[in-house]
Amino acid sequence: MVSNDVSPYPFCLPDALSPPPEWAALRDGEPVAEVRLPSGDQALLLTRYEDVRRVLSDPRFTRHPGAEDAARVTVNEGGGVFGEKLTEDELHQRWRQVVSRAFTPKRVRALQPGIEKMAESLVTAMLERGAPADLLQEVGFPLPRWVICDQLGVPEADRDRFAHWSDTMLAMTRFTQAEIDAAQTEFTAYFAAHIAAKRAALGDDLISEFIRFTDEFGGRLPEEILIGTSQGLLVAGYETTAGMIGKMIALLLAEPHRWAQLRADPGLVRTTVEEALRYDANPGFGVPRYLSADIEVAGRTLPAGTMVVCSLGAANRDERAFADAGRMDLHRAPNSHLTFGIGPHVCIGQALARVELHAVLRVLLRRLPTLELAEPPENLAIREGLVVGGLERVLVRW
Repeated sequence: MVSNDVSPYPFCLPDALSPPPEWAALRDGEPVAEVRLPSGDQALLLTRYEDVRRVLSDPRFTRHPGAEDAARVTVNEGGGVFGEKLTEDELHQRWRQVVSRAFTPKRVRALQPGIEKMAESLVTAMLERGAPADLLQEVGFPLPRWVICDQLGVPEADRDRFAHWSDTMLAMTRFTQAEIDAAQTEFTAYFAAHIAAKRAALGDDLISEFIRFTDEFGGRLPEEILIGTSQGLLVAGYETTAGMIGKMIALLLAEPHRWAQLRADPGLVRTTVEEALRYDANPGFGVPRYLSADIEVAGRTLPAGTMVVCSLGAANRDERAFADAGRMDLHRAPNSHLTFGIGPHVCIGQALARVELHAVLRVLLRRLPTLELAEPPENLAIREGLVVGGLERVLVRW
């Protein structure tokens, strides 16, 4: 039963770089709060660090439940990230272990020179076109798209097609179900053909490696798992990292003393990236979990069959976990934020995302030390209607 008295979720942001006031109010007074999702269904929202950490760390609770009584995140779930049909059984967990081999620290470190070279190339092109420039369109989107498509062996000529397909998989309110279905039919057909071509001529890309790894499972895995993995990696490796590049730079330039501090001490790049990940006030929807067993959270027993949403952004601003959590501290260390999740479903590609964020920051500091926003921070527009947070543009000059 749906009540009209509960707050709609996600909450509206006061501006592009500030958290919704509900985060602090709920952490202090109602850490397990009833909310109404875009679908109209109800769920419970968790906003405290320890509560979010506990639920995400529990292997019993899944992201894609397939249960009849599970609350829907959106009305249009088919073809989206919350409509994924991969099972949470032993096969899926073993396959996840296989995929994680592609993102080991050693492999990611080997990619670093190429990523930095591409970042240099993109910044050079932006400089040649002149200011003002949209950093998102010039660097933020092209870099992670190039990185993940290169890893998946996608031809250069096809890469511009992925932006729309990715957006439809991440849609909450931006597209109709018909639009999502049409885009995902194209997306699936593309990767089915791409995987078939790789089977015929294996290379050194991730898809070729995944095909080779299927021998561990006694033969070829179902094609839908390979397709779903490819799509998931592209969406996660492209959209979220691109959005974070834009938000990180906007946060640093919105308060010029932050950029000046970093410019004076480039050795702060690593801690700055981690703090931007923690401090992000627009991380998106959060992580849903279906409770397959009773659990006590914040002194309240949550029954099996409940859908909870773990607000990573609210948890990362919890004063119980982070001293002076409402301040962006470029020196903060350690920084055990939950931006990439934790537990059995922690983000596999986090090491790659960090390398990309580091590369962009280092190149911009070196090439554009006088970088500044070309419009007031309050004019920054939020990218609406998607599961992930982001900005529409980040106009800069130098």
